[in-house]
Amino acid sequence: MQVRQLGEAVINRIAAGEVIERPASVIKELVENAVDADATSIEVVTAAGGKTLMRVSDNGIGMQREDLQLAIRRHCTSKISNDDLFDIRSLGFRGEALPSIGSVARLAIQTRHADDDHAWRIAVEGGTETPPVPAARTKGTQVEVRDLFFATPARLKFLKSDRAEASAITEVVKRIALAYPEVGFSLSGADRQSQSWPAARGEDPRQARIAQVLGQEFVDNAMEIDAAREGVALTGFAGLPTFHRGNAQLQFFYVNGRPVKDKLLLSGLRGAYADVLARDRHPVVVLFIELDPALVDVNVHPAKADVRFRDPQLVRGLLVGAIKQALVQSGHRSSTSNAAVAMEAIRSGAVGAGARPQSGWSGGFQRSAGWDASAFRPHAAAPVSQTGGFSEPAQAYSGVPEEQGLAELVRPSADARAHEEPTEENRTRLPLGAARAQVHETYIIAQTEDGVVIVDQHAAHERLVYERLKEALASKQVARQLLLIPEIIEMPEEDVGRLAEHAAELEEVGLVLEPFGPGAIAVRETPAMLGDMDIRGMVTDLADELAEWDTATGLREKLDHVAATMACHGSVRAGRRMRPQEMDALLRDMEATPLSGQCNHGRPTWVELKLSDIERLFGRK
Repeated sequence: MQVRQLGEAVINRIAAGEVIERPASVIKELVENAVDADATSIEVVTAAGGKTLMRVSDNGIGMQREDLQLAIRRHCTSKISNDDLFDIRSLGFRGEALPSIGSVARLAIQTRHADDDHAWRIAVEGGTETPPVPAARTKGTQVEVRDLFFATPARLKFLKSDRAEASAITEVVKRIALAYPEVGFSLSGADRQSQSWPAARGEDPRQARIAQVLGQEFVDNAMEIDAAREGVALTGFAGLPTFHRGNAQLQFFYVNGRPVKDKLLLSGLRGAYADVLARDRHPVVVLFIELDPALVDVNVHPAKADVRFRDPQLVRGLLVGAIKQALVQSGHRSSTSNAAVAMEAIRSGAVGAGARPQSGWSGGFQRSAGWDASAFRPHAAAPVSQTGGFSEPAQAYSGVPEEQGLAELVRPSADARAHEEPTEENRTRLPLGAARAQVHETYIIAQTEDGVVIVDQHAAHERLVYERLKEALASKQVARQLLLIPEIIEMPEEDVGRLAEHAAELEEVGLVLEPFGPGAIAVRETPAMLGDMDIRGMVTDLADELAEWDTATGLREKLDHVAATMACHGSVRAGRRMRPQEMDALLRDMEATPLSGQCNHGRPTWVELKLSDIERLFGRK
């Protein structure tokens, strides 16, 4: 077969296959061009998910007649100076978008430069150009694309529904709008509800734009990031671990203002949240990386979605370090949405939810139960033992006859008020307040100045133990306790082999074990800080997790993972009663420990209900 030169129309359609994947790809290219034209207002209109109509209008600098004719030719651009591909300071630079769009759709451009008396219009239909003609327009440029892929109908079969394509366009516009708060964006059409993001003003326009696009809730539950290293700056917002999502759709990265979806950055983000988030949950972040254009190559992907850093480990290290530092500084802080979810759950489960109780309403309680029979009446304090730790049961309520009415409600497992000793410090002024009771032998109730805090004792102590294990690992001083009688655990030979292979790593975290025949493992020492624990369950879980580990996982990550599993098995379990002093000690430790707002799996360790919320729940406000 003879080699031949392809025609210009075919070349453009091949290029369109790389650049124009779907309607959202067209919108991305056109909006980026508008931003590069110094527009302060960009309007996007679509129909049928962009399949039949896409129109992008801006108030930018516009183009003159000669520039307009060149703009629809391949590899014609005004955005590269001195042909230097490593000094790119604009979003677009290849000059491929407009000719690629014109080769597969009906393209029309109207534009007016400030020096011209009138606007110019040019059209391209399936690769066929028409000469420029005078047109009416006050300022800027309007690009209209109709009947996408009419020249290549086979590609229409690969598009999704109108709703899915419209949603993809919305995400593209949001992604660009986040990076340019000084530009106003609007999105409308017959296939959607109109949305607009006015140009942000004020002391922090970027934060205002983030609130416009992602909602004020994200800003309230985010940590501000501001770090720099060796000429690379990282700024933006990263969500608290308890403010997470089921997918990575709300993760926004920008490199010199360019939206990117880079594997290196996503890997760094997972590493930064590895200690505080479950594997199937994803953080919400908006992060901006600024560096010298010569240190990053943006010409590695047809749609410019990926980039290559000259020093990738520097960028990844900055990202991981900055987020981890912010997590440490956030201390015991937890997502504010937890309280909202709790209140909604209470309301939805309440009798007559949403209705204000009327006069004389009894709520189903029988007065015959009487205050004397109530499980919540004051009672004499029981003596408290002065010895023991978390494993020692706390004193519960004294016996009260269980009758109808209020007595049927579950009593607190322990009451801290009965044993409170006056102190100089008013503990209710502390962030997590003063412990008042333990209910269901699982949750600690604490009182603050303006509300109530509910603490999951197992989740909270799991985080505390994990942080102590990590500190001991860092100092290589994990204290071990020798078992008088080794724990012999039977398990499959493969699991025994995996544990034996990683015995040295496990010993670093205080767990000493060795094979005991072909189908058993002998545990001889355990970390002292874990105390009495379920050794069999912990070792079994470790064997299962070792089977899932990537062989490329670093030693530090492996040790942290082992420490997390051991902390889960060595912490205060649900169902264990605690003394009042232990409850308060747990609250104080949480206040002093980084990341104590969530357990190792990303679940919140505490929820606060404000007094005003509780009063609204009972119709007082």
